[in-house]
Amino acid sequence: MPLSVSILNIYGYEIARISGRNPVIIKAKYTGEVNCPFCGNEKLRKKDRYIRKLNHESIGGRKTRLYLTGHKYHCLACSRYFNQRFPGVLKYKRSTEGFRREVFEKHNNGHTQSYLSKSLEIGTATVERWYHEYLERKVSQSKNSPCPRFMEIDEHFFTRKKGYATTICDLASHKVYDVVLGRSEAALGGYFSRLKGKSNVEVVVMDLSDTYRNIVRSYFPNAKIVTDRFHVIRLVNHHFLKIWADIDPEGRKNRGLLSLMRRHKKNLVFFN
Repeated sequence: MPLSVSILNIYGYEIARISGRNPVIIKAKYTGEVNCPFCGNEKLRKKDRYIRKLNHESIGGRKTRLYLTGHKYHCLACSRYFNQRFPGVLKYKRSTEGFRREVFEKHNNGHTQSYLSKSLEIGTATVERWYHEYLERKVSQSKNSPCPRFMEIDEHFFTRKKGYATTICDLASHKVYDVVLGRSEAALGGYFSRLKGKSNVEVVVMDLSDTYRNIVRSYFPNAKIVTDRFHVIRLVNHHFLKIWADIDPEGRKNRGLLSLMRRHKKNLVFFN
């Protein structure tokens, strides 16, 4: 891997000079091909030169400033003028995508807006705006991604005003795929009808709800329904306690015996 990629974490650049301590100033230039963003033509004429100064992701806890040498071009095919585009930097932005991602990850891991504002020398409103932009980007990516092959569906109480919500998890990656308000077939039908890749779902794990079973049979024809082991054990315990109460009503009320019955075998100590 080239040294420039190890330092910048972006492909296609050549580092000309590194100076400073905090911030670290890195002067670099783009070495890849430059095409017209309007027509894609490679026949260009340089008209001007400029330096774009950007905030870049930190190196060893020290702030980094990236100085990119760019040019203004004139396309000989469509006769339009444009400033050079740089990979890893969006148009009109004064920070690289690596720096914006760093702010998002730090704020997502518990760093406050005021701390990030002082340590990275950006505004608190900027931290909040970037955080919401990355959240919206992640949501859009999850919506466009196909359904997981191994899926879990479960309900949980959301709010008194909104009621219940349905959580969809990807069992292969152990991540939440999406959260949808409602738990009835009428509330969830529109959402499941818009999902992509429903035919690729192989297994759906759920509780003993008839509503979710009907939804899976309607929208996931190739999926096998598997009951969650937690609900199976809870159902077995329910019937076991009911029979116990019929046989021995007084022993059923003993909390010590109830506690022993609910413990795993490995957590029990046997005395000879």
